[in-house]
Amino acid sequence: MTREDKAQVIEELKEKFANTTYFYIANAEGMTVEQINSFRRACFEKGIEYKVYKNTLIKKALESLETDYTPFNEKVLKGVSGVMFTNEAGNLPARVLKEFRKGANKPVLKGASIDSSFYYGDDSLDALTKIKSREELLADLAGMLMSPAQNLASALQSSGAKLAGALEAYAKKLEEGSAQ
Repeated sequence: MTREDKAQVIEELKEKFANTTYFYIANAEGMTVEQINSFRRACFEKGIEYKVYKNTLIKKALESLETDYTPFNEKVLKGVSGVMFTNEAGNLPARVLKEFRKGANKPVLKGASIDSSFYYGDDSLDALTKIKSREELLADLAGMLMSPAQNLASALQSSGAKLAGALEAYAKKLEEGSAQ
């Protein structure tokens, strides 16, 4: 790979890291070609871009960004590194990794960056699958805000029905009393 090629890859990576909210780095070492192709297909079907890069190129691209990725680089960029890019949901790559690994223990999660928060190692995979997307959080918030209003409306409706029933019974009683 020539210097120009490396510079072009670094620029491409820099742009992807800058424009992608969520990225995961996984180690696919020891996987067969068939397994790697199957994993890439699983990523593609979920709208995740997966590509293997040299660690030095990833490191140079991350160094050019505003966020300090030094601890991330030191802990994650060793061995074979495949990067998973997505803007859809922070937990989507974790779910794809977990689902794919049902048949094997590969690929292994090396690290992830979710909104510039870092997660290290395969142990964090379960926690990453539980992260909610922005849309899910907004839906939860809307549900919590709507809940008191719905409870109040329900209480008023049921109280109104009870009150109407009581008034109706009272009116009936008055009619019966005046008829006698």
